[in-house]
Amino acid sequence: MANKQLATQNQQVLAFGLGLAFFVIVIIGLISAAWWLSQQVFGQERSPVNSVVISGEMPYTQRQDVLAAMEKIDLGNFFEVDVNDIQAQVAALPWVYSVSVRKQWPDEVKIYVVDQTPIALWNGDFLLNQFGKAFQADTARLNRALPQFFGPEGSELLALENYGNLNDLLEYSNLAIDELVLSERFSWQLTLNDGVMLNLGREERVERIQRFMDVYPLIKSHLKQKMQTKKNGKKSLKQAVDYIDLRYDTGLAVGWKPVVKVSFKKQLDRWQKMYSAQELVKKIKITTKEFTLNA
Repeated sequence: MANKQLATQNQQVLAFGLGLAFFVIVIIGLISAAWWLSQQVFGQERSPVNSVVISGEMPYTQRQDVLAAMEKIDLGNFFEVDVNDIQAQVAALPWVYSVSVRKQWPDEVKIYVVDQTPIALWNGDFLLNQFGKAFQADTARLNRALPQFFGPEGSELLALENYGNLNDLLEYSNLAIDELVLSERFSWQLTLNDGVMLNLGREERVERIQRFMDVYPLIKSHLKQKMQTKKNGKKSLKQAVDYIDLRYDTGLAVGWKPVVKVSFKKQLDRWQKMYSAQELVKKIKITTKEFTLNA
């Protein structure tokens, strides 16, 4: 009987020892797993940004511009990189209109950039975007010629809206606005792509443009006939329309200029502000040919 009790006690002690050993092993295993997991997480938190993906609508901003704007931002810790800081730095670039930034685990930053859409040059030093907001940027990056606007501060949107409306009308006559001037008294003056200046005054701009479009073909026809007439066996002095004053209720006044006195240097200076280098070369070739034919 005593031997049986002793055997039972030994079995209980052995079972307790095995249970305790198993418990200790489980605890050690959990601690080891927790340590390994913490090391993995801590290591990932210290991992740097290894990839910067730049995309968007960027006809003017270059990838190097974006990277240069991010030079002072620490990309050494993926989790600590502030996307708002990146967004602010890139948004400060002159050609950028909007920018969005997001992080993609484990080591990538994605930047989407939308550039300004320039519509016109403003007062010689600025550009206007499609919303009538003035901004400064390197005009050497322009990929097309832009019209020039001049006007009082605060009239940017007004100038842009009127340009759109009036230019749409002139397109029916294959004409376009090269220069728009809005005076301090809000009087409108346009220079067209054929060199003719229109004085519209302050009121009834659309009606006066329509009147011009009705009469201009007649003026050109009259001018052509006049140039074909001969006087003393020689052609009369070649002339071109200089300006058309439309500030009348029912009529207009036409100013003339002799073609031979048009300053090519003055025109060249004007074109350099309006056209890219490639477009300027084509313009000079065409104009030189015209001067040769008219000589």
